[in-house]
Amino acid sequence: MGTIYQSIELLSKEKGIDPQIVLDAVKDAMLAAARKHFRTEEPLVADLDPRTGAILVYGIRKVVETVTDPQTEISLAQAQKIDPAAQIGSEVRIPKPTDVLGRISAQTAKQVILQKVREAERETVYQEYSGRVGELVQCTVKRFEGGDIIVDLGKTEARLPKKEQSKLESFSIGERIRVVIKSVEKTGKNAGLIVSRAAPELVMRLFEQEVPEIYDGTVVIKSCAREAGERTKIAVQSRDKDVDCVGACVGMKGMRVQSIIRELRGEKIDIIEYSDDPVVFATHALSPAKISKVTVIDPVERHMEVIVDDSQLSLAIGKRGQNVRLCAKLMNWRVDIKSEEEKRQEVESAMAALVVPGAPVSVLMEHGLTESLLSKLTEAGIGTVEKLGSMTPEQLEEIPGIGPKMVERIQIAVNNYYRQFEEALEGAEEPSAGAPEVLEAGAAPPLEAEQVDGGEPVAAEIPAGPEPTAEPWEQQPPEPPAVQAQAEPAENSTMSSNAEPIESDTIKDSD
Repeated sequence: MGTIYQSIELLSKEKGIDPQIVLDAVKDAMLAAARKHFRTEEPLVADLDPRTGAILVYGIRKVVETVTDPQTEISLAQAQKIDPAAQIGSEVRIPKPTDVLGRISAQTAKQVILQKVREAERETVYQEYSGRVGELVQCTVKRFEGGDIIVDLGKTEARLPKKEQSKLESFSIGERIRVVIKSVEKTGKNAGLIVSRAAPELVMRLFEQEVPEIYDGTVVIKSCAREAGERTKIAVQSRDKDVDCVGACVGMKGMRVQSIIRELRGEKIDIIEYSDDPVVFATHALSPAKISKVTVIDPVERHMEVIVDDSQLSLAIGKRGQNVRLCAKLMNWRVDIKSEEEKRQEVESAMAALVVPGAPVSVLMEHGLTESLLSKLTEAGIGTVEKLGSMTPEQLEEIPGIGPKMVERIQIAVNNYYRQFEEALEGAEEPSAGAPEVLEAGAAPPLEAEQVDGGEPVAAEIPAGPEPTAEPWEQQPPEPPAVQAQAEPAENSTMSSNAEPIESDTIKDSD
């Protein structure tokens, strides 16, 4: 029995928990086994014998003058036989034999010990990792359980669920991988440590490791949207006007971003320049599609409408809606994309709803006609604005009580009525001053890149720049809003915003 305490110390070191917790678990197990064996309701207590290292079980009895409950009380005479110093009101311990505990009792003790140790281990893991959610850690693939992967972090194990894995990746036992801590739970179905390879935080942590400008705070990651195994969009912003945030993330000849792409097994990455203006940000985030117009419909509900050329619609939406879906996640806005033809049809439908055939002449009161004049027109059988507008001045003067001056007023009112619909049409096609968040076509051309439109490669064109008037290195071409992750940047880790985009055969498309 002297080896029990040594076993407790070994178990506590192996699990990384306090030996006192394991000792308490063993005591509770011994008590549970003793109650099951002796089938008694008397109070029991377990204690460690410091001389032998054995766990002993005692029954507790209270010393009384008259015994009413033999399971909890004992007379003074009997108590003094066990402990000569016993007095009325004190408690005495009656030793219980532990060598008679059978196999079933031992199995019960084992289950209690394992349960207590497991609870203590979860508490230790929670205390250590609860403040490290989102942190990048290295681990080793230990085993597979169905679609989940169990990884070893050194002190503890973690679970990599199937939904937190990228479909491009496959691992083997013993392989070292990098993951981010997704959550830590003490109880419930997901108790323990959950890690992820599909979370956007993984891409953000990898950029922090690969890009010194992000690590020292010169470049800030504003947001990240990801569909693991397919594409990631990450928005960055520079705090130093002399540092190009996109060029810093791409690195010299694309070395920095290419190392992240290799870590993600070839997942495409779009690096977007962040803007506080949601219109400019949306134009960057939807690249490489060319945007004709962006209108903020509701800034409170974060809802905007984007108009693109008919040929750019499929490119802006992306394969299975991926491009616009990632844009909406990146911006945290609701983004509606429409082609120019769809918008034109929508405006025409709105106009048709506004211009109601057979509008009564009473609507002309808003344009200056009096009620008495409208009564004269109605008595003459003129009940609609359309009929009134089709009449000549001579025909109007034939109506009793209407002279040349009234005819002139009628013509002005009718003209104002129809001008109202013309202005409504123009306002629908071009947003009014009440919605200034509008970007006209060509305001921010995307970087040239090969894209897939309807399954065929299509080259996104870049508007021609100004004619060179100086040496090539002095020219100032337009600033590209976004850089495809596969494009090679200029040979400078902090590329200036005026650097020329590099055409490369390795540029990949936006599905």
